[in-house]
Parts: sequence; structure tokens; C-alpha cells
Amino acid sequence: MKELHVKVLENVPVAAGVNRLTFSLPEAVEGLRCGRFVNLSVGDGAHLLRRPIAICEHIESSVTVCYQIKGAGTRSLAERKAGDVLTCVLPLGNGFVLKEEERRVALVGGGVGIFPMISVLKEYGGSGKKFFSYMGFRTRSAVCCEEAIRGGSECAALVTDDGSYGEKMNAVEAFFADYESAKPDVILSCGPLPMLRALKAGLAARGIQTPCYVSLEERMGCGVGACLVCVCSLANGEHARVCKDGPVFSIGEVEL
Repeated sequence: MKELHVKVLENVPVAAGVNRLTFSLPEAVEGLRCGRFVNLSVGDGAHLLRRPIAICEHIESSVTVCYQIKGAGTRSLAERKAGDVLTCVLPLGNGFVLKEEERRVALVGGGVGIFPMISVLKEYGGSGKKFFSYMGFRTRSAVCCEEAIRGGSECAALVTDDGSYGEKMNAVEAFFADYESAKPDVILSCGPLPMLRALKAGLAARGIQTPCYVSLEERMGCGVGACLVCVCSLANGEHARVCKDGPVFSIGEVEL
């Protein structure tokens, strides 16, 4: 983990209310991996807390993240231009790791939860694994990164809640509709809590024992486990810090 001053290379819209931001790294950073995240300043003096944002793509010299513009902080971040300098702590969290024997991989993403799924496609692309992607959006204007999703997947379903693009269903429904065809060795997922709850309930109802790992979206303060803002409950009655102990957990390990 390092705290660095990073330079914005690109900060552009990719869908309604969603921007893609790429920043350069002034030095090599070890441990960048799919499913991990960065804590990024928004570039003004009014918002002191950095924003936790999942890594979407990384190479040795740069990192790309995608973020939803929701409040004053992310609106300020959306105003940053190429050449602006931000502060960033990275990499944070544990991320996704695929085992050698996990050859068929199902990715279930909803909303901004699609971006950690894209990071998996980017990192493990060309490894011989087959990906089956189920990505859900609210409406057509929210659909983004279709080329990356379809290009890295054996099969890809992009669906919307209102049916304005693809089938009218959510990502979990699309996944279960195709489960017998995909027959995944492992399931990875990220999205809002109702989506993850539906996934967990659907797996239990169908008696599916396939390993499933979820990345939790939580509000965070420090991003390093000190402030306890992002504590979640575990199935064994204990608690965990999403930023430090996660954000990736086995779906049976956490209370959703």
C-alpha cells in the first residue's frame, strides 16, 4: 500500500452519470489486482475524505477506475481534467483470485458492480478460462463497457430493469436462467445488497454448492481498517471490516 500523487490522464463519461478516470503512476506499485480498490481524492479542499473506487483496469504505468457521480464529492471529481494531480492510496482490500482448476467462471454484476467484474476479465483474459457474464443495468442510458464485457466472455447477457436494452430482468435472474448452460466452477459477483441477497437466496433455494465470492459495496472513511465505518456482520456472529478484511468474501461468510 502506497500513498502517491497521481496525474489524471483521462476523465470522461461512459454512461449516464458514470465516468471513467485513468491516472498515471509515478512509480511501480506492487499488488495491483482485480477486485482491489483505491482511495482517491476528489481534487478540491472542501472534501477531505478520499473516495473508495474499485480498480477496473491496470497496467504497470496507470490505473483506470469508473465511478458514479452521486454527491458533491464525485461531482467535484468529475471536473478534474487531464494533467490535474490527485492523491491516492493503493492498492487496498483483498481482491479476486481464481484458482487454476476454476476454468469456467460466472460473473454477476449490477450497476457500478460491473467494474470489478471487468477487472477480472482484463486480468485473466487469455489465461484459458471461460467467462460467462451477466451484467444488469437500470436502463439503456446506464449501459456501458459492452465491448469489454462481450469481448472477454464466452457468453454475455446485458440486461436492464426496464427492458429498454436486452431482456427485461436483472443480472441474478439472467444468471440463473443460464446456469445449466454455463455450469461454472466458481461465481464472482458485485452489486447492490438486494442483488447479492437475491443471489445468495437463489443459490440456497436451488441447492447450488458452487463456490461464490462477492465484493461488498460499503461506505468507507479511512479505507485501511482504522475508522470502522464499513464494518459488516459475519455468519458466525463476528464482524469484519469491508475495507481491510474484504471487500471480497465468500457469500456464505457474510450476512447480507
